[in-house]
Amino acid sequence: MMSDDAGQMLMVYDDPSDQRSLSLDDTSSTEESPDETRLSLESTNDVVPYIGQRFPTHDAAYEYYSEFAKSCGFSIRRHRTEGKDGVGKGLTRRYFVCHRAGNTPIKTSNENKPQRNRKSSRCGCQAYMRISKVTELGAPEWRVTGFANNHNHELLEPNQVRFLPAYRTISETDKSRILMFAKTGISVQQMMRLMELEKCVEPGYLPFTEKDVRNLLQSIRKLDPEDESVDLLRMCRNIKEKDPNFRYEYTLDSNNRLENIAWSYASSIQAYEIFGDAVVFDTTHRLTALDMPLGIWVGVNNYGVPCFFGCTLLREENLRSFSWALKAFLAFMDGKAPQTILTDQNMCLKEAIAMEMPVTKHALCIWMIVVKFPSWFNAVLGERYNEWKAEFYRLYNLESIEDFEMGWRDMVNSFGLHTNRHIANLFALRMQWALPYLRSNFFAGMTTTGHSKAINAFIQRFLGAQTRLAHFVEQVAVAVDFKDQAAEQQTMQQNLQNICLKTGAPMESHAASVLTPFAFSKLQEQLVLAAHYASFPFEDGFLVRHHTKLEGGRKVYWAPQEGIISCSCHQFEFSGILCRHTLRVLSTGNCFQIPERYLPLRWRKISTHSVKLLQSSPSDHAERIQFLQSMVSSLIAESVKSKERLDLATEQVSYLLSRIRQQPVSTQGLRDISPLHRNL
Repeated sequence: MMSDDAGQMLMVYDDPSDQRSLSLDDTSSTEESPDETRLSLESTNDVVPYIGQRFPTHDAAYEYYSEFAKSCGFSIRRHRTEGKDGVGKGLTRRYFVCHRAGNTPIKTSNENKPQRNRKSSRCGCQAYMRISKVTELGAPEWRVTGFANNHNHELLEPNQVRFLPAYRTISETDKSRILMFAKTGISVQQMMRLMELEKCVEPGYLPFTEKDVRNLLQSIRKLDPEDESVDLLRMCRNIKEKDPNFRYEYTLDSNNRLENIAWSYASSIQAYEIFGDAVVFDTTHRLTALDMPLGIWVGVNNYGVPCFFGCTLLREENLRSFSWALKAFLAFMDGKAPQTILTDQNMCLKEAIAMEMPVTKHALCIWMIVVKFPSWFNAVLGERYNEWKAEFYRLYNLESIEDFEMGWRDMVNSFGLHTNRHIANLFALRMQWALPYLRSNFFAGMTTTGHSKAINAFIQRFLGAQTRLAHFVEQVAVAVDFKDQAAEQQTMQQNLQNICLKTGAPMESHAASVLTPFAFSKLQEQLVLAAHYASFPFEDGFLVRHHTKLEGGRKVYWAPQEGIISCSCHQFEFSGILCRHTLRVLSTGNCFQIPERYLPLRWRKISTHSVKLLQSSPSDHAERIQFLQSMVSSLIAESVKSKERLDLATEQVSYLLSRIRQQPVSTQGLRDISPLHRNL
């Protein structure tokens, strides 16, 4: 706070009629004759404004008062102007006031227009500076004729005042830099960090905030939305010309304006062929800069890394739009629907999935539910909120439906939630989100907390930087390409790790040679646990339970001749990884290798590119040579990405070449090769 001396009101009026209070709620312009001001108190201080202080223009006075306000801990705004009657008299008096002057006007409510419930900073502060225009000897100037520095609110510290909107500015140079960053697809947070490093300022000390950057990007988007749509379609056509495997669909409204658009990249379509069995369709985001709902299709690859399948922008969130988006997605994927799809709770989306993907199991993303818990239950449960959340997760992860429903009733009674509408709604929808009801369906592990965080972080990369609509397709492409490269690095790191065998069982070493390190670690956990279980012949199968228990257990059915085994816990159906109960039965039955059908292709050490090549391998000799050339090109392209890759490729190719040279040469092969060389 300022001292009393510094905050003393300095005003003297020549005419008592001019000694009126300053009404800061009145924003209208009034016209009255200014009275001559007699200086009864004049300061020689060059910092604090004083009566009689002169300025060549009213803008110069404003800049001076603004700098004074910043040094004191507040900002100012232009409040009211006054002028004389008569032609050519113009502006004769201006008021500059504290940014917290006046009171918030009461807005008339409009039922058809949503109201923003924003808290106002205005509190009726009376601090101000008044300047009047004086003409002497033909040279007009502006003089301070009124000044008050008493505030009815706390003033900000120097490290806080810079966050006031009046002092947050983005220079033209910084704007250009921000737009350049936005085109690369990096997040606003990353932009801020890069500019802090470039300007050598501490974090948080740029002259603008993340919100200012987002507002800038949004304002650029709003320049001409129709041109934006044209640019977006032109961008998609350009990408299609460069990459024929890029796919996109769009619709136009009756005014020939863009209504909906969806797209997918060649690498995404290729990944979907193997990993499209379980898909998340996240429609909870909106592109702020575009003011359009955004839908993103995401899955998980064989190394447990999120992979992008497709993207859609919709004008409306209704049944018609969602139905169109799902049809477009299926068209991209040659009509192949996922086994399961996870979404947010949305009735229109639920109906659209039932119509367009009738065979697909629809479930609700647990992380999209849990994120709402603080607003639903924090105030209701108070200190018991964390205790309740732990109990919720325990119930969520149960295996038995009976245990879940009994535990739910106990939870409701224990926490007194009988009349809570959110609890009632969750229970009504339990078959769409609670794991006891979903374990017979495949979800690729995407119901776990770890995967949910990884997928959410993956999606946030698309949302971080939003500029023009046409650029968004490029930004997504950059993010997908970045993620593909990161996935390759993670894959290589996993494969270079030494697999540590823990049980010594032949099944373990067999699985380690086939599965990716990510999938093998999940199976290995079950193999270790299997040693703690006992199996007993039971009816047409086995009963498997922990060695410390005398009752209960899981029923396992095994047909060795057909190579079929199943368990009542449904873990393989749920995750694609055999459970400890089935592994115990296989071990007891002297099975030394896991049956092929229980080592799914989606969890094996094989890339989507390799699968594509294998699926399309030709039998014709000449075409096989072209196929080999393609593989060699891919080998070189992949090997040069790191020294480790290059060393490994050189070693393996040298060994392979020495073996090939030991093989006999046929004249047919030479005849097939020569035309190819002539065409190179």
